[in-house]
Amino acid sequence: MTNRIFIVITLLLGSFFTVQSQNISEHAIGLRLSESDGFWAEASYQARLSSKTRAELDLGVQGKSTFNALKLTGIYQWVFNIDGGLNWYVGPGIGGGLVDFDNDVNNRDDLESFGFVTGNVGIEFNFDFPLLISLDFRPEIYFDDYTNDDIIFNLGLSARYKF
Repeated sequence: MTNRIFIVITLLLGSFFTVQSQNISEHAIGLRLSESDGFWAEASYQARLSSKTRAELDLGVQGKSTFNALKLTGIYQWVFNIDGGLNWYVGPGIGGGLVDFDNDVNNRDDLESFGFVTGNVGIEFNFDFPLLISLDFRPEIYFDDYTNDDIIFNLGLSARYKF
């Protein structure tokens, strides 16, 4: 009797982990819109690394009256299933970019680089058709004079095509 229970539990756990591995798409590409000391529009790409992990790469642009900026962010994420197509994820990241200050506004006509480390936590929904939407939070710690603050809190909304 205990052997049957063991076999049933093993099959149920195996089914659970099989379902878990199908929640992360091989690839997803789309758009991430975020607010962090100004509006950012980012082209976003995700690639599955294993059944529970993925890498995300975002290329963003920001335009203001005093400067234009470009940034690249790379994040490693662990993905956890909540129920069906609903997942949450967390992970560390790093990034950098360029900012071009406008000389007319602040007497600074410079092209400068910046770097930062970040973390990421979010929630996402995988639809039955090839669409993934997510809402995430990224605190970014900067190591330069690009920002007035050392820490910027980035809140983003994404829509991606899964393939």
